[in-house]
Amino acid sequence: MTTLVSWPARLPLPTYDGYALEPESAVTRTDMESGPARQRRRFTQTPTRIPVRWRFRDVDFATFEAWFRLKLDDGADWFAISLLGGIGIAAHEARFVGQGNAPYKAVPSRGGTWIVTAILEARDKPMLDEGALDIVLDSDPSALFGTIDGFHLLIHSSLPGPLSW
Repeated sequence: MTTLVSWPARLPLPTYDGYALEPESAVTRTDMESGPARQRRRFTQTPTRIPVRWRFRDVDFATFEAWFRLKLDDGADWFAISLLGGIGIAAHEARFVGQGNAPYKAVPSRGGTWIVTAILEARDKPMLDEGALDIVLDSDPSALFGTIDGFHLLIHSSLPGPLSW
Protein backbone atom coordinates (compact mmCIF):
# COMPACT_ATOMS: atom_id res chain seq x y z
CA MET A 1 0.00 0.00 0.00
CA THR A 2 1.35 3.39 -0.91
CA THR A 3 1.34 6.37 1.39
CA LEU A 4 -0.97 9.17 0.30
CA VAL A 5 0.78 12.48 -0.40
CA SER A 6 -0.57 15.35 1.74
CA TRP A 7 -1.36 18.91 0.75
CA PRO A 8 1.61 21.01 1.91
CA ALA A 9 0.85 22.46 5.36
CA ARG A 10 2.58 25.74 4.46
CA LEU A 11 0.15 26.37 1.57
CA PRO A 12 -3.30 27.88 2.13
CA LEU A 13 -6.48 25.89 1.65
CA PRO A 14 -8.84 26.86 -1.20
CA THR A 15 -10.84 30.07 -0.85
CA TYR A 16 -14.64 30.28 -0.84
CA ASP A 17 -14.61 32.11 -4.19
CA GLY A 18 -15.91 29.70 -6.83
CA TYR A 19 -15.96 26.78 -4.37
CA ALA A 20 -18.75 24.28 -5.02
CA LEU A 21 -19.58 20.62 -4.51
CA GLU A 22 -20.72 18.90 -7.71
CA PRO A 23 -21.51 15.24 -6.96
CA GLU A 24 -21.75 12.88 -9.93
CA SER A 25 -25.01 11.02 -10.22
CA ALA A 26 -25.14 7.42 -9.02
CA VAL A 27 -28.48 6.93 -10.76
CA THR A 28 -29.21 5.84 -14.30
CA ARG A 29 -32.48 6.73 -16.00
CA THR A 30 -34.32 4.78 -18.67
CA ASP A 31 -37.14 6.48 -20.56
CA MET A 32 -40.01 4.09 -21.21
CA GLU A 33 -42.16 3.91 -24.33
CA SER A 34 -45.14 4.69 -22.15
CA GLY A 35 -45.45 5.58 -18.51
CA PRO A 36 -42.92 7.14 -16.18
CA ALA A 37 -39.20 6.70 -16.70
CA ARG A 38 -37.41 4.17 -14.53
CA GLN A 39 -34.47 5.10 -12.37
CA ARG A 40 -32.11 2.86 -10.46
CA ARG A 41 -28.97 3.24 -8.47
CA ARG A 42 -26.01 2.24 -10.59
CA PHE A 43 -23.08 2.91 -8.26
CA THR A 44 -22.58 2.93 -4.49
CA GLN A 45 -19.67 5.36 -4.65
CA THR A 46 -19.43 8.33 -6.95
CA PRO A 47 -16.79 11.05 -6.98
CA THR A 48 -17.56 14.69 -6.29
CA ARG A 49 -16.06 17.40 -8.46
CA ILE A 50 -14.97 20.47 -6.54
CA PRO A 51 -13.97 23.66 -8.38
CA VAL A 52 -11.34 25.34 -6.20
CA ARG A 53 -9.39 28.61 -6.17
CA TRP A 54 -6.21 29.54 -4.33
CA ARG A 55 -4.47 32.87 -3.88
CA PHE A 56 -0.74 32.19 -3.64
CA ARG A 57 2.17 34.50 -2.96
CA ASP A 58 5.09 34.03 -5.38
CA VAL A 59 6.93 31.63 -3.07
CA ASP A 60 3.72 29.68 -2.43
CA PHE A 61 3.06 29.33 -6.15
CA ALA A 62 6.61 28.11 -6.70
CA THR A 63 6.07 25.58 -3.91
CA PHE A 64 2.75 24.48 -5.44
CA GLU A 65 4.28 24.00 -8.90
CA ALA A 66 7.14 21.88 -7.57
CA TRP A 67 4.84 19.86 -5.27
CA PHE A 68 2.44 19.22 -8.18
CA ARG A 69 5.22 18.06 -10.48
CA LEU A 70 7.47 16.16 -8.04
CA LYS A 71 5.12 14.81 -5.38
CA LEU A 72 1.92 14.30 -7.38
CA ASP A 73 3.56 13.03 -10.53
CA ASP A 74 2.22 15.99 -12.54
CA GLY A 75 -1.19 15.65 -10.91
CA ALA A 76 -1.74 11.96 -11.65
CA ASP A 77 -1.77 10.85 -8.00
CA TRP A 78 -4.40 11.15 -5.27
CA PHE A 79 -3.53 13.34 -2.30
CA ALA A 80 -4.95 14.19 1.14
CA ILE A 81 -6.38 17.68 1.63
CA SER A 82 -8.80 19.30 4.07
CA LEU A 83 -11.86 20.57 2.22
CA LEU A 84 -15.17 22.08 3.21
CA GLY A 85 -18.26 19.87 3.16
CA GLY A 86 -21.54 19.43 4.97
CA ILE A 87 -19.81 18.33 8.17
CA GLY A 88 -17.32 21.21 8.09
CA ILE A 89 -13.67 21.09 7.08
CA ALA A 90 -12.63 17.45 6.88
CA ALA A 91 -9.91 15.32 5.30
CA HIS A 92 -10.60 14.25 1.72
CA GLU A 93 -8.75 12.17 -0.85
CA ALA A 94 -8.63 14.18 -4.05
CA ARG A 95 -6.88 14.47 -7.38
CA PHE A 96 -6.69 17.09 -10.10
CA VAL A 97 -8.99 16.40 -13.06
CA GLY A 98 -8.15 19.49 -15.02
CA GLN A 99 -9.91 22.07 -17.12
CA GLY A 100 -9.66 21.15 -20.79
CA ASN A 101 -6.04 20.16 -21.43
CA ALA A 102 -4.64 21.95 -18.36
CA PRO A 103 -4.63 20.44 -14.86
CA TYR A 104 -4.93 23.94 -13.35
CA LYS A 105 -4.92 27.57 -14.42
CA ALA A 106 -2.53 30.13 -12.87
CA VAL A 107 -3.01 33.85 -13.45
CA PRO A 108 -0.62 36.47 -12.02
CA SER A 109 -2.24 39.18 -9.93
CA ARG A 110 -1.09 42.51 -8.54
CA GLY A 111 1.14 42.51 -5.48
CA GLY A 112 3.14 39.39 -6.31
CA THR A 113 0.26 36.93 -6.01
CA TRP A 114 -1.10 34.20 -8.23
CA ILE A 115 -4.72 33.10 -8.61
CA VAL A 116 -4.77 29.35 -9.25
CA THR A 117 -7.99 27.59 -10.21
CA ALA A 118 -8.53 23.88 -10.66
CA ILE A 119 -11.14 21.17 -10.47
CA LEU A 120 -10.54 18.47 -7.90
CA GLU A 121 -12.19 15.08 -7.83
CA ALA A 122 -12.83 13.81 -4.31
CA ARG A 123 -13.68 10.22 -3.51
CA ASP A 124 -15.57 9.01 -0.46
CA LYS A 125 -16.61 12.49 0.64
CA PRO A 126 -16.90 12.53 4.46
CA MET A 127 -20.48 12.79 5.67
CA LEU A 128 -22.76 11.69 8.47
CA ASP A 129 -23.07 7.93 8.81
CA GLU A 130 -26.49 6.29 9.09
CA GLY A 131 -26.48 6.28 12.90
CA ALA A 132 -25.61 9.98 13.09
CA LEU A 133 -28.23 10.76 10.46
CA ASP A 134 -30.91 8.95 12.49
CA ILE A 135 -29.97 10.95 15.59
CA VAL A 136 -30.09 14.26 13.72
CA LEU A 137 -33.41 13.38 12.07
CA ASP A 138 -34.97 12.39 15.42
CA SER A 139 -33.59 15.33 17.43
CA ASP A 140 -33.41 19.09 17.38
CA PRO A 141 -29.82 19.59 16.12
CA SER A 142 -29.32 22.96 17.88
CA ALA A 143 -30.46 21.48 21.21
CA LEU A 144 -28.31 18.41 20.61
CA PHE A 145 -25.19 20.47 19.91
CA GLY A 146 -25.97 22.72 22.90
CA THR A 147 -26.11 19.62 25.11
CA ILE A 148 -22.81 18.37 23.68
CA ASP A 149 -21.18 21.78 24.32
CA GLY A 150 -22.54 21.80 27.89
CA PHE A 151 -21.28 18.26 28.50
CA HIS A 152 -17.85 19.21 27.16
CA LEU A 153 -17.74 22.25 29.45
CA LEU A 154 -18.76 20.14 32.45
CA ILE A 155 -16.08 17.52 31.87
CA HIS A 156 -13.21 19.83 30.98
CA SER A 157 -13.91 22.87 33.16
CA SER A 158 -16.16 22.03 36.10
CA LEU A 159 -15.16 18.58 37.27
CA PRO A 160 -11.97 18.11 39.27
CA GLY A 161 -8.91 16.84 37.46
CA PRO A 162 -7.69 13.24 37.65
CA LEU A 163 -7.40 11.77 41.12
CA SER A 164 -3.89 11.03 42.32
CA TRP A 165 -3.57 8.17 44.80
